[in-house]
Amino acid sequence: MTDTSLPEVGLAVAHAAPPTPEHTSFWKRLPVVRHVRTSVGLQRTMLVVGIVLMLIFVITAAFAPLLAPYGYAQLSSGDVNFGSQQPPSAENLLGTTVGGYDVLSRTIWGARPAFLVIVVAVVLSIFAGVALGLVSGYFGGWVDRVLVVIADALFAFPSLLLAIVVAIVISGGQSSMWGGVMAAAISLSVVMIPQYFRVVRAEVVRVKAEAFVESARVIGSGHLRIMGRHVLRNSTRTLPLILTLNCSEAVLTLAGLGFLGFGIEPTAAADWGYDLSKSLSDVTSGIWWTAVPPGVAIVLTVLGLTLVGESLNDLADPRLRRRRAAKAAAPLSPVTAVPGGVATDRVPGVESIDDLEGPTDLFDGRGER
Repeated sequence: MTDTSLPEVGLAVAHAAPPTPEHTSFWKRLPVVRHVRTSVGLQRTMLVVGIVLMLIFVITAAFAPLLAPYGYAQLSSGDVNFGSQQPPSAENLLGTTVGGYDVLSRTIWGARPAFLVIVVAVVLSIFAGVALGLVSGYFGGWVDRVLVVIADALFAFPSLLLAIVVAIVISGGQSSMWGGVMAAAISLSVVMIPQYFRVVRAEVVRVKAEAFVESARVIGSGHLRIMGRHVLRNSTRTLPLILTLNCSEAVLTLAGLGFLGFGIEPTAAADWGYDLSKSLSDVTSGIWWTAVPPGVAIVLTVLGLTLVGESLNDLADPRLRRRRAAKAAAPLSPVTAVPGGVATDRVPGVESIDDLEGPTDLFDGRGER
């Protein structure tokens, strides 16, 4: 009987070592750090630039009293008045406005109302939108139909027009800092709640049909436990994408209210939109320093929030994850064992994993190794 076993001598077989599980530290698993580590190329650049701009905005809003040389409504320093429309100088690094306020100080202080309207609008809208979307998608029926109709109707309200109406109702058009913040936040919440509602509802409808949800029902878990423990945590993964874009909309709405004259009074708080509206006549007279700083602050803040949102959207693209997986798997491509010869670390004709059309490419015409 012929021995068909392969000789042990001269048989060089290279086995790919099993991947060693990598222990990832806690800080690397944080949302922002994890997104930066998983991003590549242009997405990483956009994300890093957006995060830097957002950090500058948050730090400016938090430490405005320490960073600003003067108060937002301060007209003099000691016994010296600032004057109106004064050019940049040692006392006023970016000059003064038509009202006699320091431009640099009001630009720094203006980050605080913008940050507050973001926090209030997001908190009001995300809790209401997620809760309604969870109930609507999980229970369905007439509750789902009614909530969907209401959400579609709310989409017809323009946020800026609604903000003007709310500002007039709250304080007659001119208000304190919290009055202007609440006017913009309430109007934005009315428009933003349907966005969170529809996204969460669609995810809940998909998740509740999964096998693990059915298993939870079989073992006798209640609706509240299933909704909170199994459905909710798997239905909110795309919310950060919407949240960052809504934050930029909140900043623009508050600036729009101030620009139209329905925002915060200049003696109550600094408002980028208000300062920009009062500087329109200065631009035609060659006075640039009253319009450029608040305009640049609005642009950079919205740009940072938008870059983060677009980067997160790109990272959620499965095609990007597939490209990264291909790059990581290319060095571990299958090897060829040659009896009596030298093993190669690649399949002939295959340069990377992207060249493989399917699992049959690793087999010959007979379906055998």
